[in-house]
Amino acid sequence: MKRHKRFGKMTRMGILGLGVAVALPLFAVVGARGADAPVQLPQILGLENANTYVPDDNPLTKEKVELGRILFFDKRLSKNDTIACASCHMAEKGFTDGMPVSAGINGLKGGRSAPVSFNRVYSKAQFWDGRAATLEDQSIGPFANPIEHGFASHDEMVAKMKTIPGYRKLFQEVFGRDINIKDVGRAVASFQRTVLSGNSAVDKFDIGGDEKALSDSAKRGLELFRGKARCTRCHSGFNFTDEKFHNLGIGWDTNTVDLGRYMETKNADDIGAFKTPTLREIARTAPYMHDGRFKTLEEVVNFYNQGGVKNPHLDNTIIPLELTEQEKQDLVALLKSLNGEGWQHVSAPKSFPK
Repeated sequence: MKRHKRFGKMTRMGILGLGVAVALPLFAVVGARGADAPVQLPQILGLENANTYVPDDNPLTKEKVELGRILFFDKRLSKNDTIACASCHMAEKGFTDGMPVSAGINGLKGGRSAPVSFNRVYSKAQFWDGRAATLEDQSIGPFANPIEHGFASHDEMVAKMKTIPGYRKLFQEVFGRDINIKDVGRAVASFQRTVLSGNSAVDKFDIGGDEKALSDSAKRGLELFRGKARCTRCHSGFNFTDEKFHNLGIGWDTNTVDLGRYMETKNADDIGAFKTPTLREIARTAPYMHDGRFKTLEEVVNFYNQGGVKNPHLDNTIIPLELTEQEKQDLVALLKSLNGEGWQHVSAPKSFPK
């Protein structure tokens, strides 16, 4: 069996010595303590250095991250005080909500499942259709969505926040100015960048050299992942995503086609295309696909095995795989070995600004 070969083109970091997994803190605060105390994200087995992905125009600070955490969990950042970011991004469910499509204010349902919110520090275009260019833009998008947080505009939400003296005080302390929507995005994005997932059993085996980290079935699945199953055509790199958009045929068999990326680019090549999600924590993030149609990983593997759903815009990477039943089981075993560490610190604040 070939060993220690990463998923697609990657950089081997050797960040933990000989690859031995160790417990790491959420982040280290370096330099002076205060309103601009800088934050250093941990280096976790299997992940590239997250600090190099933090944008220069929104550096991480301890206070900004904490403000972002508060905002992420505060239901008052919805029209009727019922929905927080955390309502659809729950830690115990891989930072999704376990629903085929998410429900927002007044129980209204959107048309897509909630994307995961860990390892966003590495991500480029955000959302299933890539409509947000940055994590800061993504962080504020749902607030002004009539189905999600329910505000008619960002101005309406900011006006509500300004009625809360505690928030006005916090924004002055962190940003040196009154509340504005851009700073809300900067804070929430900063918190999201601290939510990571690495050091999975696959990382321990593939980088750390721990032969016992994976079962024999998962080891066979690893070879299939790189070879016959063609998974690395899209799920490549250390975060198991090419950050690109692909048409798998979802919806073409039921006449419920979501045009996806096309609605942003108006490029015919993007009709029905959606962003490749990371496979990290995949066992925790059911149901699957942008419309949540598959309840299990077995169903997902069967879908790919049949070559997706034929349509005029089907991605050329999607072909029938002719996997045996044992090979499908082995691939699922591999996928279930991608749960990791780096997000377990996330918890709701005990209190909110008043």
